[in-house]
Amino acid sequence: MRIFLLLCLLALGNAKPYQPINVMDLMKNYDIMMSDWADEEDDDDDDDFNDDDENCPAGCHCSPRVVQCSDQGLISIPEKIPEDTVMIDLQNNDITEIKENDFKGLNKLYGLFLIHNKIAKIHPKAFRNMDHLRLLYLSYNLLTEIPANLPPNVIELRFHENNINRIQKDAFKGLRKLHVLELGANPLANSGMELGAFNGLSTLYIGIAEAKLTAVPKDLPSSITELSLDYNKISKVEVEDFIRYKNLQRLGLGFNQIKFVENGSLASIPNVRSIHLDNNRLKKVPPGLSSLRYLQVIFLHGNKINSVGVNDFCPIRSNVKKNLYTGISLFANPVKYWDIQPATFRCVTGRRGVQLGNFRK
Repeated sequence: MRIFLLLCLLALGNAKPYQPINVMDLMKNYDIMMSDWADEEDDDDDDDFNDDDENCPAGCHCSPRVVQCSDQGLISIPEKIPEDTVMIDLQNNDITEIKENDFKGLNKLYGLFLIHNKIAKIHPKAFRNMDHLRLLYLSYNLLTEIPANLPPNVIELRFHENNINRIQKDAFKGLRKLHVLELGANPLANSGMELGAFNGLSTLYIGIAEAKLTAVPKDLPSSITELSLDYNKISKVEVEDFIRYKNLQRLGLGFNQIKFVENGSLASIPNVRSIHLDNNRLKKVPPGLSSLRYLQVIFLHGNKINSVGVNDFCPIRSNVKKNLYTGISLFANPVKYWDIQPATFRCVTGRRGVQLGNFRK
């Protein structure tokens, strides 16, 4: 069951952060994962709203263990939320602040969705006693820093598109079960991440796309298997950039300003399966791709690559083990595809695995 949960979270990590959250779908997954709960034998009544329930907050819709208050124009957290609530949907409202006692007594809460509000302030004790909270979505708000005292057992945190420009030391202290951390679309620069900001984390996915990064962050958790740094202002990749991230399997560096990948930089991530370096300013294929045994997808389209060597992608020796590529994209580069030797793609699954095309200015 833990493996199922992890796969669900990684899928969410790859999804666009602004997609509306269907709480009832998440509730079904929750019921699968928590099938040993005493009330698991409930039948299809879970999908029927109980609007007349006197315990349901005004203006909200309630079903067993779920309170849905999205798109109600709320300016504060509704009162009298049932204490057995597992998930609260507060998306698309006008809430400006989370106060100390807004969630008092909600000790069974598993998912809290506050996307698309105007939250600029969260009380340091707002999440106390929330030991069961696993999903906390605060995307599209007005936060300027990471809230203090986050729920200790949370496994997914989303802060996409706030005003966060600083991550203080120990900002995520104690979050030893966190798997997914989304920080994209914030005005976050390298200087805004204090040394030790990610202390104690063993998260698997971190997203810092659409920020103001000029270099690959060096102090992220060493446990990460997926890193999204697309749409930043990174200009080069250096040897020391990935030394800490030996478990990395997916790397997103598309839509940056990368002109140079230092030789040996990619050797530090031997388990990588997918690399996005599209829409940068590279003039040649990054060195070291042929030594990455598990690499199957490499996106290089939209660069300034003007030549491709016969050994840029595949090992020179035929007895060296290498997974076959399923995707190599080189279109929208000034390289003349008719000058590329056919043997260049000898370790690709087939012709459809290579995307070439004429360069157009």
